[in-house]
Amino acid sequence: MKLIALISSGIDSPVAAYRMAMRGAEIVLLHMDNRPYADDASSEDAKALAEQLRKATGQEMPLYFAPHGPSQDAIAHGCDHPYQCVMCKRVMQRTARELGRRLGCSGIVMGDSLGQVASQTLRNIRSENLGLDFPVVRPLIGMDKIEIEAIAKEIGTYDISIRPGHGCSIVPMKPITEANPEKVLAFGEKVDVDALAARAADAATLV
Repeated sequence: MKLIALISSGIDSPVAAYRMAMRGAEIVLLHMDNRPYADDASSEDAKALAEQLRKATGQEMPLYFAPHGPSQDAIAHGCDHPYQCVMCKRVMQRTARELGRRLGCSGIVMGDSLGQVASQTLRNIRSENLGLDFPVVRPLIGMDKIEIEAIAKEIGTYDISIRPGHGCSIVPMKPITEANPEKVLAFGEKVDVDALAARAADAATLV
């Protein structure tokens, strides 16, 4: 089983990748490069997290970077601002799907924990997955932050993930928590999320 894991510079996604690796999955890592809406530190920390995961799992775990800033721009200009995070996740998942298929992956790994942040309500998760037609594995979905942090500390990723400088500057002040699926689909057609994802996957580079 080969899976592509979306990895940010935060705490949760490296733990999700680790857990699936420990279940026997071969993991490919994909970092969505959010510059200019994130600073250089986020990208550097993603590289450091990948290296620590290699040490913790013994896997090669190739790391790819795909540009995400242009997609964020398209979403900001074409969608209601409270939907920025939901639409962002739709593009990220589709980018992972496109790159994953090219690399022989059969699913996506994400670090979602139910209800932990606005984009991780059950209704938002459903809206993010509409029409994806590709498996998404969420090994942390029923875990709380304390449990996730304990694993991160055990595998050596926690101290990297809490370095200063993380965050996304395009996150809305009041992100939608109960996304309307019809609106999500309409916004997706307006900005052409599949085209955005295809361009990001085409531009992905092995780090």
